[in-house]
Amino acid sequence: MTETVIELAQVTRMYPGNPPVHALRGVNLRVGRGELVGIVGPSGSGKTTLLNVLGTLDRADAGTVCIDGQDVSTLDDRQLSALRAHRIGFVFQQFFLSPGVSSLDNVADGLLYTGQPLAERRRRATQTLERVGLADRAHHRPNELSGGQRQRVAVARALVGRPSLLLADEPTGALDSESGASVLELLRELHEDGTTILVITHDHDVAGLLPRQVHIRDGHIASDDALPTREGR
Repeated sequence: MTETVIELAQVTRMYPGNPPVHALRGVNLRVGRGELVGIVGPSGSGKTTLLNVLGTLDRADAGTVCIDGQDVSTLDDRQLSALRAHRIGFVFQQFFLSPGVSSLDNVADGLLYTGQPLAERRRRATQTLERVGLADRAHHRPNELSGGQRQRVAVARALVGRPSLLLADEPTGALDSESGASVLELLRELHEDGTTILVITHDHDVAGLLPRQVHIRDGHIASDDALPTREGR
């Protein structure tokens, strides 16, 4: 049986208001190690809340969230920060690279909280830039890179800590079609190498290129390619 990286059981998340917003409504989700999954839904469907819960940036109101075998409800803030630092990598639509800093040191910054010396952080950053096909851009600054290259640097920064899980939130949303296709191809290559990846997207064309699609609507899992029927039906 495939080892589980993500397991959500009856997860709910509600934000107060008038009326309150039921962002997640009893969500069940299991993702095995090495899967490449698209979380697909329109604006307001709950996919961003799901990302935040999966990334331990937000806590569920009810239900169980396990990441890499760890029930996150049992962790305090310091332990959650350690979980994010060592087991979860994040890639966002905006690249969030430090301007005026080389690709090498932008990636090495992904290891700032590990306590490793600078030389070791740079050694691992060099290896990871090679992995994403940017070894020849290691000393280029963000303004010297194309949009697709900047996103590859962001992916490398997320991967340098060798996380169990890579969460990519609209990773092609700020790119032209050619650059977006290049980043998706990179994610497929990383998946083939064994990285567990979730891609959050509203773009059905992007989702259609992924081997498993989980569609979320109104806080429910509406369909999941891994399941024979709709959740709760």
